[in-house]
Amino acid sequence: MVSVISILAVVVALYMAWNIGSNDVANSMASAVGAKAISLRQAVFIASVLNFVGAYFIGSHVTDTVRKGIVNPSLIGEPKLYIAGALAALIAAGLWITIATWKSLPVSTTHAVVGALVGFGMVAGGAKAVNWGKLGQVVASWVISPLFAGVLAYIIFSIIAKFILKKQDSLRAFRKVSPFFIFATFMIIFSSLLLKTHLGEKLSFSTSNSLIMSGGISLTIAFLYFLYIRTRALGEVAEIEKMFRKIQILTSCYVALSQGANDVANAIGPVAGIFSILKTNRIEMHVEVSSFLLALGGVGIMLGILTWGYKVIETVGSKITELNNSRGFTIDFSAATSILIASKLGMPVSTTHAVVGAVIGVGLAHGLEAVDLRVIKKIFSSWILTVPIAAVVTIPIYYFIIWIWR
Repeated sequence: MVSVISILAVVVALYMAWNIGSNDVANSMASAVGAKAISLRQAVFIASVLNFVGAYFIGSHVTDTVRKGIVNPSLIGEPKLYIAGALAALIAAGLWITIATWKSLPVSTTHAVVGALVGFGMVAGGAKAVNWGKLGQVVASWVISPLFAGVLAYIIFSIIAKFILKKQDSLRAFRKVSPFFIFATFMIIFSSLLLKTHLGEKLSFSTSNSLIMSGGISLTIAFLYFLYIRTRALGEVAEIEKMFRKIQILTSCYVALSQGANDVANAIGPVAGIFSILKTNRIEMHVEVSSFLLALGGVGIMLGILTWGYKVIETVGSKITELNNSRGFTIDFSAATSILIASKLGMPVSTTHAVVGAVIGVGLAHGLEAVDLRVIKKIFSSWILTVPIAAVVTIPIYYFIIWIWR
């Protein structure tokens, strides 16, 4: 029976990882495709490679078995119930994400897993087994994530428009201002990779050392870019968009790498907990994640991107508002910045919600008529439905697994 459960857990983890790749690829590549910085085929290939690299090499090797502390394991009872609940939660969350991706709607895979765990906790341990305070933070993130990123995107694009695009001599203005954006972009990238991450822990970097190193490298790159832009002949205003295109591709690649590192835990975290229980016959709050599971999650994400990733990319990249390279850069930069700041402050944020919020913020910078409110309404509805639907679907799956197990 143990071997059957192990095989089932691997299959379910692969399915969930496939869903993550299918839906969440839009977080990193939608704006680049929408702004025509890269083609859809290029985006799918780049994202699949970087998500795997992020999942396998940077993904956390220690994860919470009860995702986000939503369920109190001490109130679940026997370990067998947790195994059934973890499997049911992953299946239910995966089914909801599959439906959302089919409808080309971007949803949070983290919130789908959280909602599914709420359903499991309710039936296995009662209402007291669910951490309602943590669930409240998830609900708050529906507002915090898009609002934070949206406001930031609105401000950044307004700055770009005022100090570059609307200047009489916009080429000269671009030469002066763009090095600051280069510095800020690399500062965000290196800080995100080093501050309180598995990679930073491996390198034994403190917070101050991470910031100093990130700042030093970013300043050097910005200075080299400044020397390069001074010697480059910018013959027309369209050249400005071409330069933003290069920066945007860079930020999109960063988001893809970070996404693989962070989101792989949604698929393999509960499975790592299952393997731990099968080995020790007790529920642990934190467990080691094997390289095999990290690779499995990475492969699943890759497959999801390569097979179905295009569906949500089209919604986020072209259906909410019209994008060009300067707007696309603003979206990626704003989403990455807001996620870094919020996560370090302990605020509940979703990459999906942040990216969509940034797209809306850039659209609103051109007026309300530049944003398709019908698409936004559908997206927001899918966010609100994610937790309750995942919770409800988990319950019959959980009881079915228990019935089969007996």
